[in-house]
Amino acid sequence: MRVIIVDDEPFARQSIICILVNKFKSIEIVGEADSVSSAVSMIKELSPDLVFLDIDLNDGTGFDIINFLKPLTFKVVFITAHQEYAIKAIKFSALDYILKPVSSFELEAAVSRIIAEGNNESNQIQIDAFINNMQSKKDNNKIVLKTCDSIHLIDIDKIIRCEADNNYTTFFIQGSKKIIISKGLKEYDELLSTHGFFRVHQSHLINISNISRFDKKEGGCIVLSDDVKIPVSQRKRQKLLEIFEKYKQ
Repeated sequence: MRVIIVDDEPFARQSIICILVNKFKSIEIVGEADSVSSAVSMIKELSPDLVFLDIDLNDGTGFDIINFLKPLTFKVVFITAHQEYAIKAIKFSALDYILKPVSSFELEAAVSRIIAEGNNESNQIQIDAFINNMQSKKDNNKIVLKTCDSIHLIDIDKIIRCEADNNYTTFFIQGSKKIIISKGLKEYDELLSTHGFFRVHQSHLINISNISRFDKKEGGCIVLSDDVKIPVSQRKRQKLLEIFEKYKQ
């Protein structure tokens, strides 16, 4: 796998190189770049399989590089400092990223996932979703859901609910569509909780806008817009009633 590292900090580039050289014998580092212009020229010339791409560069951003090179023919792993909004947008797009200062564990995990995918297709759909979420006036209005066979780009407001099944999560989408993802519900709870979703039960995360009513009988359950009944745990009941009061105002 041919790799280019794009970062305007020499120490960050060297940290990545040391980890890659020591941990991955199949990786060949073919170039380093520290700016938008040098990165674009180098990527065009050397045709890498994978690019480590810093989001903030001295003469622009990683988005500028992507826009110059679309459609991409390589995979991207973003490099970023602790920028909460950017990290959240990356997670919504199901992209790989590493934080500065570079962690050996995080970098190994990201590269191992890419190698395990076993193909040379770019993650263009995910990157388009990421840029859309970063530039949109709305707050992360799309989410990428990756299965073994497909990459789905879903409007968040079309998700009715999510249901846990051990280490899998099933997304129920408007139009009777279901998507099963091999990740636990906790990750999506953290991601969607600020976007109108509420975890009413250990196994259920719901889109509040799809609530039809709260049935208080037999311990209480939520009835959603698709007429599905979802149990509400006792410890979440008061919080749910507070949400109802908020929406009444």
